[in-house]
Amino acid sequence: MRAKSSKARSRGFTTIELVAVIVLMGVLAVVALPRIEGALAQRGDHWRDQVLAALRHAQATAQSHRRLVCATVATGAVTLSIATANPATACASTLPGPGGSADYASDDRGFATSVSPAGTLYFQPNGRVTTDGAGSTATDRSITVSGQETISIVAETGLVR
Repeated sequence: MRAKSSKARSRGFTTIELVAVIVLMGVLAVVALPRIEGALAQRGDHWRDQVLAALRHAQATAQSHRRLVCATVATGAVTLSIATANPATACASTLPGPGGSADYASDDRGFATSVSPAGTLYFQPNGRVTTDGAGSTATDRSITVSGQETISIVAETGLVR
């Protein structure tokens, strides 16, 4: 039987190996963190662009179809609906989104999205954006997506920017 020699190596990592791994992890974190933050910001840009496209589509559809189009903006979804006749004070038919679903735009990442003043946006056949289906009160609106530039809607022209 062999006796253990004093030169037998114990299992585990040396201090130098541990320090090298920690330094390497620090360097990787410094390089990777800005890229991750950039990717998350692009997700917010993507949601803002979807909301912007949905509202522009609502405005264009209202004018081209000469019908009232209602847009509901919430965190994670934008739904559009259209009146079945003109004149109308309410929207009865859902405008399907690009994928055929009820949501014209959707996002499951939960970017906080709010409309000011709150409520449904009514795109009138003449291009105006109002706070009611009858079209009596035109009000400029703004939509805020967390961490992104605000979307503005000009009441009298329906311009979405």
